[in-house]
Amino acid sequence: MSDLNKLSIAEARDALAKGDVTSVELTDACLAAIETSGALNAFVHQTPDMARDMARAADQRIKAGDAAPMTGIPVGIKDLFCVKGVQTQAASRILEGFRPEYESTVTQNLWDAGAVMLGKLNQDEFAMGSTNENSVYGRSVNPWKADDGQELTAGGSSGGSAAAVAADLCLAATGTDTGGSIRQPAAFTGIVGLKPTYGRVSRWGVVAFASSLDQAGPMTKSVRDAAIMLGAMASVDEKDSTSAERPVPDFEAALTGDIRGKKIGIPREYRLDGLRDDIASVWKQGADMLRDAGAEIVDISLPHTKYALPAYYVIAPAEASSNLARYDGVRYGRRAKLGQGDGIVEMYEKTRAEGFGPEVQRRVMIGTYVLSAGFYDAYYNRARKIRTLIKQDFENAYASGVDAILAPATPSSAFPLGAMDDADPVQVYLNDVFTVTLNLAGLPGISVPVGLDARGLPLGLQLFGRPFEEADLLNQALVLEKAAGFVAKPNRWW
Repeated sequence: MSDLNKLSIAEARDALAKGDVTSVELTDACLAAIETSGALNAFVHQTPDMARDMARAADQRIKAGDAAPMTGIPVGIKDLFCVKGVQTQAASRILEGFRPEYESTVTQNLWDAGAVMLGKLNQDEFAMGSTNENSVYGRSVNPWKADDGQELTAGGSSGGSAAAVAADLCLAATGTDTGGSIRQPAAFTGIVGLKPTYGRVSRWGVVAFASSLDQAGPMTKSVRDAAIMLGAMASVDEKDSTSAERPVPDFEAALTGDIRGKKIGIPREYRLDGLRDDIASVWKQGADMLRDAGAEIVDISLPHTKYALPAYYVIAPAEASSNLARYDGVRYGRRAKLGQGDGIVEMYEKTRAEGFGPEVQRRVMIGTYVLSAGFYDAYYNRARKIRTLIKQDFENAYASGVDAILAPATPSSAFPLGAMDDADPVQVYLNDVFTVTLNLAGLPGISVPVGLDARGLPLGLQLFGRPFEEADLLNQALVLEKAAGFVAKPNRWW
């Protein structure tokens, strides 16, 4: 078989089971693709020896007849996930050289399910960003290219994961979603990105950004692959106090393709002034596709949506300020070189100034400000109240009988790298306008590629689901995926 790295998880699983291919062959094909992909800057720490050892073990496991769903599947891991003995930096200078002595629950679950690790993937520093340009490793590049030859952002913060999957460097990858960081890069690169319900997937061993918002999820080539990988990643975890004590269903078995009688809501508040015509057109097409499959399309209202971005950009920096206080040069990671007479305060200041990039520093300062005694009630407490109202909006919609909600994933297709370099940070944050509500409400969402814009770049739609009903959400996404028939792939320019 040729082009093994281009297989989906489902295709590779079936080929492995039949003996048509080995995990070692799959892994070598991916490693070869990674070697020629330097221009994308997706993989930042490669682990070829570990990958081949894991692949050989997977082949033995398949021969023994005890293969799990992900056995022998080569995957990439976002640099936010701790992998024992493997450099884990969260794309930050302050964690340079850090090699965890423990394994994150998500990666341990994947290894238990037989997955093979190819290496660590690029991201925005501490997952703070929408373009993957805030990384100590440098920018990750979208494998899609504009007609005028401009290099494009792969989105963020999981831009390296998105680029690697879209470019067939791996069969799937892990991502994290704090305000859209799985769904937005998935839409920009023409792949599937799933943010599970908060608590479905353990956060233990994932470097924290904003603890009440962060959620790990799969980034894959298809909806079926997302169902398979989510089943391997999810678990109840006693090490994570926010882990939900709910059984993990067979998500793949729920993919019947039948959504007759389902009610899909279209939120009127997402029809923003100035919404691009191509985004509006794809959104309408998506609604028509679901209607043709037997779903009822209804207008709904999520009245507090307009407050979501301001609330998010108070809550997320506040939690980041608290979480990142641990990086002080004392326990692990980078410590600045001190001058004669410098004390502990100078060590803190110099270490954090050297170790954190501009975007992280900006968010830490915002978070510290809104948590300060004089502004806590005016900003942080008010944002928390708005968060409750946003969650109630979704609860009201679902109580009215709506099974899922359809909306654009992004306000545009991928834009050129550097386009936001001189922009007001608020303009950059507007990239999250369609995604942050789900994180504030703790709900599941999935981005599915549906079409191309006039420049030939991918456009995605997202479906929002009921809490812990990822199986139903994935089935609806499967219908959308099949109806859209999106098969376009980036030209191999790198």
